[in-house]
Parts: sequence; structure tokens; C-alpha cells
Amino acid sequence: MARVKVAGVTLPLFSLRSEGDWGIGEIGALGACAALLRRHGFSIVQLLPPHELARGETSPYGARTGFGLDPIYATVSALPDLAERDVARALGDDGVRERDALRALPGVDYARVRTLKMRALEAAFENFEEREWKRGTARAARLRAFVAREELWENDLSLYVALREEHGGTGWSTWPMSEKTRDPATLDDARARLDARVRFHQYLQWQLFEQWDAARAAVEREGVQLYGDLPFVVGRESADVWSCSRLFRQDVDLGAPPDEFSATGQSWGLPAYDWAALEAEQHAWLRARAAHAARLYHGFRMDHVVGYFRQYVRKGEALGDFDPKDERDQEAHGRRVLAAMRAAAQPASIIAEDLGVIPAFVRQTLADLELPGYKIIPWEKEADETLRDPAAFPEISVASYSTHDTPPLLAFFDSLPARDRTALAALAKTTEEAPEPERERALLELLFSARSSLAMVLVTEIFGERTRINTPNSVGEQNWSYRLPAPLERLESDPRLRARLEMLGALVRASGRAG
Repeated sequence: MARVKVAGVTLPLFSLRSEGDWGIGEIGALGACAALLRRHGFSIVQLLPPHELARGETSPYGARTGFGLDPIYATVSALPDLAERDVARALGDDGVRERDALRALPGVDYARVRTLKMRALEAAFENFEEREWKRGTARAARLRAFVAREELWENDLSLYVALREEHGGTGWSTWPMSEKTRDPATLDDARARLDARVRFHQYLQWQLFEQWDAARAAVEREGVQLYGDLPFVVGRESADVWSCSRLFRQDVDLGAPPDEFSATGQSWGLPAYDWAALEAEQHAWLRARAAHAARLYHGFRMDHVVGYFRQYVRKGEALGDFDPKDERDQEAHGRRVLAAMRAAAQPASIIAEDLGVIPAFVRQTLADLELPGYKIIPWEKEADETLRDPAAFPEISVASYSTHDTPPLLAFFDSLPARDRTALAALAKTTEEAPEPERERALLELLFSARSSLAMVLVTEIFGERTRINTPNSVGEQNWSYRLPAPLERLESDPRLRARLEMLGALVRASGRAG
């Protein structure tokens, strides 16, 4: 039976812009975003990871937790413990002016946004402490219930963040030995000493998850599904590695083997999984991450899916090796892990990020498990190196021109080798010399006509922009800072932007993907 074909948008949460935001996208704007996209035929919005970042970090793949959300995404106006007069008092005149300035910036300034928003969040917590916690109210009981329900990660995360604050923001590997090794008596002392700060971070997570649950329900009401992104592993200085160190190999770095782009391979500075330790616990931690993702999303993308079959690990500058080493072991291992995670994630859908050098047995496993992989149109080629017609893509797949790590469509097309540009234009029944609007429309029509059940565009492609969300192997404020060209409330009132949205909507509906 043929699958329903739909269209979606990859849109980082930080990129949302609304008239009431504080210079970064907010959880509370997801409902309005879904409504706008649905009006123009899209039925999936896929976010990059929204997990809590360490101060100074901007990459959503560098979070200090695989579970907790980042307070920077809180919708301050939705906090029940903070009236507008409290906000004005917490910010002061200078802070109000700073908030207005941050709203107007073309990109996200994480440090300034975080500093300002934390002032308001601290004020909200102080009100909660006085009005609810000290009086033992029903809302105080709800916080306790949340912490108990999320016991797997919440207590460790809040204690970790409070200790990190106490140590000037440094990660756990720099702490005194008894804290690094989680000596029980030392941790009991820390919890007592930092009681209020631990509760503050518990309060933040409780409020963030209440806002998330409300936002997910609002997205559902619009007939849209919320998708996310599950990073392969967490950072070395994360709360998870601190609290579950037995599950990670810290004697090696995760990376990539040598290829045509790097004769020495890559070292990512990330810990590797200890597969034996995970197997001994029946992959409980990985299953918990998958189940947690299903709580947040209707579906999610598994980043670096080949890593669940084989990790490339290395020590220092020496070339590394795969873990497991034998291909038969790799295939069997990947099947076990993916089957366990898929079962834990029910009923959420899973997309497998299978880009790069992927062994044939990985693709066969994904097909057997009916996990759709990516088909990036400019990279899909037949055996003779000719571009593959998207009409021949597998039905169980995700068609796209780009990812958050590549240029969007217009810039990507211009960067292709001449032969590929000519071939892609021919597939789209246009020419390289055609006016750009005409060529772009034809290329998008080609995407939506793909046989793939899901066709995805980047948010930048909706607005015809060439801006990259991230440029791999580069560091700078241009990465992870893209924001919409106008607030959600005004996108359809701008003639140019409305025309763009209507053009995309017409193509989606004509392709039969509008649902």
C-alpha cells in the first residue's frame, strides 16, 4: 500500500522570531509556527536539539544534557510566577532596552540573551519560593511530582548545573576528586549546601516541560507533527557522562576515519560508548533517550545512525579503528541497538541520518526495519555517476536538497560541479541559464515530486535565502544564529515573504503532499 506523502520544514527553535521574544526562538511560538506552515501545505516541523547548552556554547549538538531543555527557550510571558510588572522590576530600564535591542538583531546573541533571560527566570523562581514552596501549595507538590517522574535524569542534571555554577562554570572533570567520582557523602553534602540552587534548576526544567507539553498540543491542534533530532552522543563534560560514566569510554575520542576530505580522519572530542557496559544493562540508557525523545516529539531524526553499528575511535593523533571491528559484529550490533531504541520510541516515528560513507549492511538494516534514510538530491547518483531521478527514490525515505550543515538550495546549486548543475537542471526541466526564480521553482517542484514519503526544505529555502545555518569545521557567530526575516505575526503581511509562502504552498498542494 502506498504511503501518505507529506512535506516538512527543518527549522531550528532558535531561529523562530515572534513579536514578544527576547532575541531567540521560544517554545511558546511553536503553535503559531505550525499554524502558519499548515496554511501553506506543510505538515511536519523538524527542530534541531533544544537541550541545555553550557555557557559559551552555541551548537545544539554540544549540549550538557541529553534530556533537559535549555532555559534560553522559555517563554517568559507564560510563566505563572511572573507578572509583567515583575519582569520590568527584574530587568530595570536598561534591561528593557536590552531586550528590545536583542529582538531587533538579525541573529541570535546567546550570551546576551541568556544573561537577560536568566534575570527574569531568577525573579520567577523567587516568587515561586515565597508564594508556593514555603507554603506547601498544590503547585509545590506539582514540582515534586515532576522531579519524581523524571528521576532518571532530573536530580543529576540539577545538581550538576548547581555544582558547575559553584565551580565558576567549569565542567566536572576539573572538580575535586570526590565530586568527580560522585562519592555519595560528598553528593549528599552538595545537595544540602546547594539546596536552593538545585531546586531553582528543577523549577526551570518543570516550567520548560510544562511549556513544551502545551506547545506540542498546540502543534497537534493545527494538524502538524513536531519532529526533533537525537544527537548520537553527549559531550564529555555533560551531566550524563558525569552521572553514567560507566557507559562511556573516556580513553578515546569519537571521530571519523580518513577519507577524500581528510587523510588523517577526524577527532570530534566526544566520548565513545562502552558497548559492553550498555549491553550489560540491555541498552537501558539508549532506550531511555529514545523514549524521552518520543515524549518531546511525534518523530525524530537519529543523528549519525552508522555510529550505532560502528564507532570510529582513536587515541591522540594516532589513526583509530572501528568498534566493533568485524563487519558481522557491526551489523548484528546495529540491528540490536536500533530495534531496542525503535521499540522504546513507540509510537514516535524515526528517521535515520545515513549521510556519508555508509556500508551496504547498514542500508539493508534500515530497509529491513523500515527506517527512512536521507536522499539529498545533488548527492544521489547511479552507478555511472549520473544523478538519480527523485522519482526513483525509495518510498521509505526523506528527500531534500540540503541539511543544516550544507548551503540551502540556491547556494548549493551554484556550488555544484558544472556537470552536476547541468544534470540537475535537466532533471527539473529547466536550464542553468533560466532566470533564478524560474529555476528555483522548477527545482522545488522536482523535490516535491520525489517518490519519497517525506520531502523536507530548510527554513532558509522558504525565504529564498543563501544563509547557512552552520558551516562544519568552522567556529564563529555566523553558525547557529540564523533568525527568521520577520516575526511570525508579520510574515504574511510582507508582500515578498507572503509571495514566497504562497509559491511553496502551491507547489506542495500540486504535488499531493498537503494532506
